[in-house]
Amino acid sequence: MNDQTIVRTSTAALYDAHVLKNYARAAVTLVRGRGAQVWDDQGKSYLDFTSGIAVSALGHCHPHWVAAVQRQAGELIHTSNLFRNPNQAELARRLIGYAGPGRVFFCNSGTEANEALIKLARLHGMQKAGGVEGQCYKVICAKSAFHGRTFGGMSATPQEKIQKGFRPLVPGFVFGELNNLQSFAELIDADTAAIFVETIQGEGGVHACTSEFLIGLRRLCDQHNLLLMLDEVQCGIGRTGTFYAFEQAGIHPDAIGMAKGLGGGFPIGAMWVRENAADLFHPGMHGTTFGGTPLACAAALAVLDVIEKEKLLAHVTRESGPWHAALRKMAADFPAHLSGVRASGFLVGVQLTSDPGPYVAALREHGLLVPSAGGNVMRLLPPLNATAAELARCVEIFRGVLASGAIAVPVAKA
Repeated sequence: MNDQTIVRTSTAALYDAHVLKNYARAAVTLVRGRGAQVWDDQGKSYLDFTSGIAVSALGHCHPHWVAAVQRQAGELIHTSNLFRNPNQAELARRLIGYAGPGRVFFCNSGTEANEALIKLARLHGMQKAGGVEGQCYKVICAKSAFHGRTFGGMSATPQEKIQKGFRPLVPGFVFGELNNLQSFAELIDADTAAIFVETIQGEGGVHACTSEFLIGLRRLCDQHNLLLMLDEVQCGIGRTGTFYAFEQAGIHPDAIGMAKGLGGGFPIGAMWVRENAADLFHPGMHGTTFGGTPLACAAALAVLDVIEKEKLLAHVTRESGPWHAALRKMAADFPAHLSGVRASGFLVGVQLTSDPGPYVAALREHGLLVPSAGGNVMRLLPPLNATAAELARCVEIFRGVLASGAIAVPVAKA
């Protein structure tokens, strides 16, 4: 037995013995990464189009990101938010440069950013009700949404697999049909404080809000004095070819939740709030011990540096077109397996005709790592700096698996 086998056996045994069994993990132990490639403890390499579920925006171990994190780790790691730190101030300034005038709150994850948005909605509703608490607090969300796994996030996520076992949930959430403006309009009443949607539903199956729908939501919010809050946790930070996905609709929200790709692998989340709502929070109303540390903000600043210096927004826009075309051609060639492709930049959902589990496993066996999503969808989430050759290799592996017969053709139900 070699050393690598010992490491693998020990890791698997330790997981079995000590780690909570709340994930259906693959039997793969990853130990090293570089760019869009990762290696397991047996030395096998994979093309990583999971990217830590859209987190590793620069791939693995980008030299500028590594140097920035190493440098900051040797200077100052944590201070709490009882004091200022220059990295947090600079990161807020740069995010405002993308989002527009407003203010930023830093936290540790996407669901924490969304919790802050929900609290913002409650504060706006109280102001709307003349300072009366608990009278105007309803938030309209979309069916098939996913906003996280805290109680607020779960309550805004109308999925049985997420909510089951945790009821009663937080009251005040109602749900309209994505891209059906009338269904949202019909839910608005005197108790409504905000509309809260993902610009592109990721976990729900890669379903994007149309520009017309977002423009309509903006209009409804203006008419009824509601906050328009957008969850860009997965689709933001350049993944669609613009820094925020909503930019492509030409609208401006009142608040944005972001995380995942912002830290390039280091945990950080943020809420941007437009000037018209930024004064709703006062000292003591919300807080975090770890949010916006010097180290987390150094990682995020490094991500922004690389996005800007390597012109990754233009890169995603340029390279995604041919890649999408190749994926759609593959879907047309294998209609028994694939029924369509929904794509925006480097956020792609491949609609399968059956359960994605066998496809994910077969692709992993052939060296491509991808995650699934709701509704028999498989996501492709390359790092923002994935090359044209790596995108082509993704399609090559996928085509090879489909052509090999490794996955049985789904049998149509009578």
